[in-house]
Amino acid sequence: MAISLIGLKIWASIETSSMAMLGSLADSSLDLLASLVVLMGVRIAAAPADSDHRFGHGKAEALAALVQVILITLSALFIGYQSVIRLINGAQTSAAELGIGVSLVAIAATLALITYQRHVVKRTGSVAISTDRLHYASDLMLNGSVIVALVLDQYANLTGADAVFGVLIALWLLWGAWTSSSHALDQLMDREWPEELRAKFLAACGDYPELAGLHDLRTRTSGTHNFAQFHVWVPADWTIAHAHDRMDRIEEELQSRFPATEILIHLDPEGHTDRETMLPSEITETAS
Repeated sequence: MAISLIGLKIWASIETSSMAMLGSLADSSLDLLASLVVLMGVRIAAAPADSDHRFGHGKAEALAALVQVILITLSALFIGYQSVIRLINGAQTSAAELGIGVSLVAIAATLALITYQRHVVKRTGSVAISTDRLHYASDLMLNGSVIVALVLDQYANLTGADAVFGVLIALWLLWGAWTSSSHALDQLMDREWPEELRAKFLAACGDYPELAGLHDLRTRTSGTHNFAQFHVWVPADWTIAHAHDRMDRIEEELQSRFPATEILIHLDPEGHTDRETMLPSEITETAS
């Protein structure tokens, strides 16, 4: 789809001399490159854990998403610069019908693509495809703005409207890059799960009396895979084998309730705390 739109927009950019169309062309070119990066990232992330990557390769998706963010940012800066120069020089566009027609084709094709991507993200939770979908979704507004810019510039005789829309498109792309980077950075920095998911997980743990002494819960996400580990107090008279068997059963049941989640439970004698794994605030609370 990106290759087809690039061909159409090269033709339309030459014929219309529109900065908004040129910005749309640059965005479609980056769509192609970004999608190739996503393809590579998703393929690497799907590879099973190996001896060098015991936690898997899920963060390849976050890296792919960051590459997309860099590409989007560079595109926005280029479009913004060219639009400002055009606004200063007061250049006009031409062949509005062609530009509008190409933009309508682009909108229809993009709607079909993001509908399919929404289905894929819902099934897989892929952060790379989610970022790619956000990028393509922004194309809807971008192509719509090209239509408005051409109409205002040629039919309403508002000289400079096209260049103004080029600047607005650049700002929109920069905002999209900023918002898209947050999720990828959260994964690379091992940010804790969202509060809603943590609360849901803790509520599920509350269904097991053996986990009444649960503490030091730590969570993170890597690609489409989640990780949760925590300590739990067990009675001092339990044997290691007995405690191990009980916790193995609980781990299996929790993993069935939270698919694609690896759960690790560390056993502590009742009342024991490992200060080296606690946050400073947690140590203060324990001492008080």
